Amino acid sequence: MRVITGKARGVLLKTPEGMATRPTADRVKEALFSIIQFDLPGAVVLDLFAGTGQLGIEALSRGAKRGVFIDKSEDACKIVRENLRRTKFEQDATVIRADHLEYLRRCKESFDIIFLDPPYAEVFLENSLKMITEIDILRYGGIIVAERPLGKEIPCDLPGVIRSKDYKYGKTVLTIYRKEQSSAMV
Repeated sequence: MRVITGKARGVLLKTPEGMATRPTADRVKEALFSIIQFDLPGAVVLDLFAGTGQLGIEALSRGAKRGVFIDKSEDACKIVRENLRRTKFEQDATVIRADHLEYLRRCKESFDIIFLDPPYAEVFLENSLKMITEIDILRYGGIIVAERPLGKEIPCDLPGVIRSKDYKYGKTVLTIYRKEQSSAMV
């Protein structure tokens, strides 16, 4: 697994042994960043199920200003920190060991882009989407990127965001939600 492009292009990222973490495939990652490329410069990103940190690190490499990486596993957090050192993004990132819902309940920050790539077999994705829209941590014009397996349905209607499009790559589906600009800001 490597950083595809940007400041850290080609840097190999450390991955955990075993199958506890399921990294996003390179072709899916390339497609994802092609979709959101114009939203990245200067963005503050949340990688909620960080694993190796590859999505947030790719965003930093492509011009995001800051990344927050959350994972409940201490081993995953160590790998994220190592990958941030390898890519020289330690100063641009915060790594927090926490359960996703615990983190969201106390979150006081807002984000331009939120990456959701939780374990597929759980209801973490549905719960995270619901909580994120309830606590309103996505900035106006912001994006939620939800990765899921083909066949797993997620909500079409969530308060404050529009489900803009689904992209299918083999057995993986990326769903993009966007928070509309408020009429007061237009």
